[in-house]
Amino acid sequence: MNDRPPAPGGLALIEALVNTLDIETGADTLDTADGRAALGLTEGDTPAARELREALRTVCLVHAGHRPPGRSTADLDRLLAGAPLRVTVDAGGAAALRPAGDPDALTSRIAAAIAAAAADGTWSRLKACEAEDCQWAYYDRSPACRSRWCSMSVCGARAKMRTYRARRTTAE
Repeated sequence: MNDRPPAPGGLALIEALVNTLDIETGADTLDTADGRAALGLTEGDTPAARELREALRTVCLVHAGHRPPGRSTADLDRLLAGAPLRVTVDAGGAAALRPAGDPDALTSRIAAAIAAAAADGTWSRLKACEAEDCQWAYYDRSPACRSRWCSMSVCGARAKMRTYRARRTTAE
């Protein structure tokens, strides 16, 4: 759906996880071995990955200015509490946050990506499309950080057409 380039850095992992579910069609790439392998997951990891995906989608919707009913950002906070991070320093003296536990665990990789994105100010630019039948994650590169749809040519056009038709019907 999204005609935008992938999110930068570790946000690409978060974007990829959120976008494993196509809400419009119901297709979930976590149901396939290839889809799980792309994220380094096993079949046993799938339920936790789905829970993490939906918690991330909620935060992406909040970043876009939406308050999804019955969903809370506290879910992501709870999930990330199980993925402690530690500060590492490389030979050049650069510091970074790394997973304190299993570095390959999805929640640990997500936690490290969020921490890095929060530090460089890009975390709030990862959003979810406001179209209820889409909610595709995308990285907002607009200068004012106010984009609303994953694709202006698809979701944006549909929303504008619905608004146009509603105004036209009301006027008639």
